[in-house]
Amino acid sequence: MELKEAIYTRRSIRKFTEEMVTDDEIKEMLDAARFAPSWANVQPWEFIVVRDKSIIERITNTYSPNNPARKCSLACSALIVVCGKQHLSGYKDGAPVTRFDSWYMFDLGMAVQNLCLRAHDMGLGTVVVGFMNHDECRRILEVPAGYEVVAAIPVGKPAVVGKEGPPRRPLSEIVHLNKFGVQMK
Repeated sequence: MELKEAIYTRRSIRKFTEEMVTDDEIKEMLDAARFAPSWANVQPWEFIVVRDKSIIERITNTYSPNNPARKCSLACSALIVVCGKQHLSGYKDGAPVTRFDSWYMFDLGMAVQNLCLRAHDMGLGTVVVGFMNHDECRRILEVPAGYEVVAAIPVGKPAVVGKEGPPRRPLSEIVHLNKFGVQMK
């Protein structure tokens, strides 16, 4: 699959078959994630691959009650929990050097995008879950101080063929030339 096709056709998948995703497939997705760029190459990410169904259920119970990803998380082959180390991205010599003290979120976003695009390229489905009790998930997984649980990503073989995605705003609405409010033609 070409990159452009992967970007334009990747969708959040919330229904999986019972077919298992292999450890090699999970490792390939994680390998793509680790090649994401990060602030000063600090690579603030950590990934917890959860295969144990009882732990997956406990993590899923941290989701908001009306989170549409509950069902697919319980049916997934693996749940990848994305954690970020604080006070690396956006910091120099232990002091923040940018207005944003959570720059690691930007770095993790790029790593997660790589992971999800690679999964799609491999014929796998993912959805990024953030509507959850992060502190409870952190406790369940025994994530140490200095790290935050940011997202959970259920992974599985898609049960349905990808559908057309929601409409996107046209470039004319989101691209400005030289200063905000001047439309680029």
